[in-house]
Amino acid sequence: MSAKRTVVLGIVALLSICGFVVNGVKAQSGGTGQTAGAPGPKKAEEQFKNIQVLKGVPADQIFPTMQFITASLGVECDFCHVQGAFEKDDKKPKATARKMMEMMFAINKDNFEGYREVTCYSCHRGSAAPVAIPVVMTEEPKEGMGEPKKAEGDAKEAKDAGPSGEQLLDKYVQASGGAAAIEKVTSRIMKGTIEFGGKSLAIDIYSKDPDKRISFTHMPEGDSVTAFDGHDGWLGTPGRPLREMHGGDLDGASIDADLHLATHLRRIFTKVQVRGTEKVGDEETYVVVGEREGKPPIRLYFDQQTGLLVRLVRFGETALGRMPTQIDYADYRDTNGVKIPYRWTLARPSGRFTIQVSEVKQNVPVDDAKFAKPPAPPEPPKGPAK
Repeated sequence: MSAKRTVVLGIVALLSICGFVVNGVKAQSGGTGQTAGAPGPKKAEEQFKNIQVLKGVPADQIFPTMQFITASLGVECDFCHVQGAFEKDDKKPKATARKMMEMMFAINKDNFEGYREVTCYSCHRGSAAPVAIPVVMTEEPKEGMGEPKKAEGDAKEAKDAGPSGEQLLDKYVQASGGAAAIEKVTSRIMKGTIEFGGKSLAIDIYSKDPDKRISFTHMPEGDSVTAFDGHDGWLGTPGRPLREMHGGDLDGASIDADLHLATHLRRIFTKVQVRGTEKVGDEETYVVVGEREGKPPIRLYFDQQTGLLVRLVRFGETALGRMPTQIDYADYRDTNGVKIPYRWTLARPSGRFTIQVSEVKQNVPVDDAKFAKPPAPPEPPKGPAK
């Protein structure tokens, strides 16, 4: 895959989730455009050819599931698949992958009551060949002999009783400017740059209440567009057909669209729980896990001093495991009485990106037409009947 194409795909992946948090008030519970009584989502075997192990999985989870495999093994699609003919079984690794998925399902069924405790990543850890032999010590231990090293991202339990999850959510509202100021925001236009792989591109982001958001990354070959209109989402890449969002992509787009995050958190979560403390950069934070009905939880990291949100980790559901997305927030500035981050860094297993905002305008007119989905291109004319 060329470096140029990698940049394009990376930016598209970023823009589907680069805004922020859950719009569970409207879009989360069913913002898919599906009406009552309509047929349910297609199964994988109904949309794709030669599905053998993943039968019964929703079709819109197949691509996220393949992304989970590539992230777990550190490979690309052509490791298992024939380019341009993904249904073919010509490559041996594809048969092996099927056996490994069956083994994983069996392990969880037989040992963990069907809960998904073991995934591809449990053994592979980013390598196509799992490491079966412990590595030798290359330097003197720094944490004391016999003490297990803490996994990166693990929160340490608070020794003393601290604030509750609800109290931290309330403090975040106040730190952001208060509920009245937050609820007054009806629109936001942000201009800045997106940094990826040593490149810097201009980006414009338009948001409008309720639940509308569209971003334009200005690339040499044209604009890369990510949009959500409150119900439907889509991605546009120069030279490629419009791609509709489904499943995790749509959930991520609805997360971007909420202009009133701080005041909506209590309604979004069915349960919040403090899971100790963790250091993010130089700041000590409280870690709060928010449960969502029918969707993966979200982890929130609040600065102990300011109360502001400095990190969010959310997960996309796949048939084999959850794909994490981490967003770190910084450079908070007061904008019309509301504190918002002017810089955020998004990291996924496939890469990381940083957006730096240089200009923000709030409560300015934004035409609804800006969020309208472009019409599908006309079908090519059919040739004369023979």
